[in-house]
Amino acid sequence: MNKTLVAEIISVGTELLLGEIIDTNAAFLAGKMRDRGIFVYRKSTVGDNMVRLTAAIKEALQRADLVVIGGGLGPTDDDMTREAIAQVAGAEPYLDEALLENLRLMFAARGRPMPEGNQKQAWLIKDAIALTNPVGTAPGWYVSLAEKVIVALPGPPHELKKMWHEQVEPRLPVSDQHIYHRTIHTSGIGESDLAARISQFTRLESPGIGTYARNSGVDVRVAAVAPTMAQARAVVDPVIMEIEAILSPWIFGYDDETLVSAIMKLLLKAGQTFSCMESVTGGELAAEITDCPGISACFAGSLTAYSNSIKIQAGVAEELIREHGAVSEPVVLAMAQAARKMFKTDWALATTGVAGPDPLEGKMPGTAWIAVAGPSLEWSQLVDWPGTRQMVKNRICRSIFQSFFKLLKEEKAR
Repeated sequence: MNKTLVAEIISVGTELLLGEIIDTNAAFLAGKMRDRGIFVYRKSTVGDNMVRLTAAIKEALQRADLVVIGGGLGPTDDDMTREAIAQVAGAEPYLDEALLENLRLMFAARGRPMPEGNQKQAWLIKDAIALTNPVGTAPGWYVSLAEKVIVALPGPPHELKKMWHEQVEPRLPVSDQHIYHRTIHTSGIGESDLAARISQFTRLESPGIGTYARNSGVDVRVAAVAPTMAQARAVVDPVIMEIEAILSPWIFGYDDETLVSAIMKLLLKAGQTFSCMESVTGGELAAEITDCPGISACFAGSLTAYSNSIKIQAGVAEELIREHGAVSEPVVLAMAQAARKMFKTDWALATTGVAGPDPLEGKMPGTAWIAVAGPSLEWSQLVDWPGTRQMVKNRICRSIFQSFFKLLKEEKAR
């Protein structure tokens, strides 16, 4: 029978608590359950400790219909998820001969004997279904306890994701609620300013509206819950249109779109290309650009001109650097024009600055010039983003992408 499903996620591993590994699995699982209309109300992280893990599972089962556990299915003594589930279920693990044979065959295919410790990965309990793991040694568990379900998945993200899609989703109960959501991406407006402009909507009970500051700008998420997806969409879409009317000068995309993909869309419509010459960002611009699928249709390439000698070889006049310094407006504009010429593109971006931690040319870390050169314009800006080297580079990239997108929109409007 269909019902509203409440879920909890438990991430297992002392390495997560020590900050040695970032827990991307929980974000993946939460998103996938949201898309199925399953409400995730709580997420916890537990170390490799039998007492605490068992307690966490028991507590989660008191609150949730579905408990999804990531990690702790390895072959070592500190992998305790199977033992903890068995204890909660009041069941004795047994060695499943079919699973054991599969493990032996997997190791044989790799030309290695199976270590004795891996036998525990062939354990089952009477209420568990083994979930096949085609890319690893650890099978998962799908455990039915009365009207509750426990799902145990391996910790490595590529194993967890494949098992979720192929083994878990087809088995999940169907929720009687549907969640529809859209995310509006904005750039060039602060979160407090944005929130004030749409405050009449953020006070609504349905749809629920939240604002989130990200590296690329501020996101607005609009979501509604209803018995059917069509009903949920009917609540969300009219509000999206009203918010668009208010925030249109700053909107660059929706949902999975990025600032770079929005730039690509504008360039492709105009039949134009772009390139980069980077100094302070050290290749970060090119890395982020080339992460965008399809970008080769408009991106020609990038030169990391970190030293002054490379800037000069690329076409920046030596006297400009001598007179103004490498971190200056004349030099960054010359870099942008040199990139346009070198790569034969319509547009070019350029960065020069001080990443730190030490000053350069009398300028403090975080000081940078960014520039855009186009068919009929030159644009430059002095930015100041103090922080670590990585923070400085990330913020400079964000600034120039935001500015380039704005310039392209203005060019399109002419």
